[in-house]
Amino acid sequence: MTTLIESANLRIGPDHPKMKKKPPHFFPCDPKKVIAEIGKGALLESLKKMLLIRHFEMRGEAAYQQGKVGGFYHSYMGQEAIAAGCIAAAGTAHWFTTTYRCHALALLLGTTPDEAMCELYGKANGVAMGRGGSMHMYADRMLGGLAIVGGHVPIATGAAFSIKYLKQKGLASFCFLGEGAVAQGAVHETLNIAALWDLPCIYVIENNQWGMGTSVSRALCMEPIAETLAKCYGLKSYTFDGMDFFSSYAVFEDALREVVATSRPVLIEAVTERFRGHSISDPALYRTKEDLAKTMERDPIILFKEALIEHKILTEAQYEEFDKEQKAIVLASMKLAEESPFPDPIVLEEGVFAPEENPKQYPEKK
Repeated sequence: MTTLIESANLRIGPDHPKMKKKPPHFFPCDPKKVIAEIGKGALLESLKKMLLIRHFEMRGEAAYQQGKVGGFYHSYMGQEAIAAGCIAAAGTAHWFTTTYRCHALALLLGTTPDEAMCELYGKANGVAMGRGGSMHMYADRMLGGLAIVGGHVPIATGAAFSIKYLKQKGLASFCFLGEGAVAQGAVHETLNIAALWDLPCIYVIENNQWGMGTSVSRALCMEPIAETLAKCYGLKSYTFDGMDFFSSYAVFEDALREVVATSRPVLIEAVTERFRGHSISDPALYRTKEDLAKTMERDPIILFKEALIEHKILTEAQYEEFDKEQKAIVLASMKLAEESPFPDPIVLEEGVFAPEENPKQYPEKK
């Protein structure tokens, strides 16, 4: 029987022009320089945050598989270094917008594990009062995890417009999108207007190699993505190893400096690979177990841990302590979510905008 992977290769084999991609030009990074700049305390905090994200995703996934979390669940496992490096470099004062793979960014921007977990469970004390679920997390400076592929890119660009209009110096709008969104018309229309109007927006393409089930090589005619696409709009681009925290920090630091100085948008491509299917309900039969195992050898958390140990910033015992600490935080949030109430149906329509009915349009029935 022909497997899904084999049948896909029959359609577009290794000799097809689309498969002969150019190697990306990775942004240069000196880990020693980054370590000296960030300092021990901030580095260890970043590690803790990455561990929190990993445990949150693992426990959230388990709850989903037990039927306690509804809808869809999109895990960020394998991509933690990207968002963590961004926040470490840029801070939390900017605007942030992302996709439905949104738990990590929300946690990094101040949403508590309790608020996020309760939202997964659809409970009243969730960050969106139980109405958004897994795909719609928010924070004070996070405009949302948004579910329509590419549909959030204009929203992030609107935030960049507000920064420019209000003359808010030093700020930028960060827009995270997957490589699968790049083919959407809204993305290209938005990049055009952002370039035309010189808007301070940082577009971050998290290239985790797979759309819902299609390899990036079979979905996009351009690779490397940011490097190629940026030329179409006269923008500067960056590409980095999305499994490496230090590379992530270095790129976001430089990109923010560029955007603040020029008020011009930039494109970033983080080359990574997710550890799970598109969502938890996706068995990911389009890649082999051997390929996945090879990918997981470059676990961003383990790479970060080993680098910190090598530079005498962390010990194995400290790492184990941090790991247990973050696991306990997430387990406590699960207990709270289990015990919390669901929203009262009577409040369902609160906060929903609707124009007042015109009595002439809808005359009272006699």
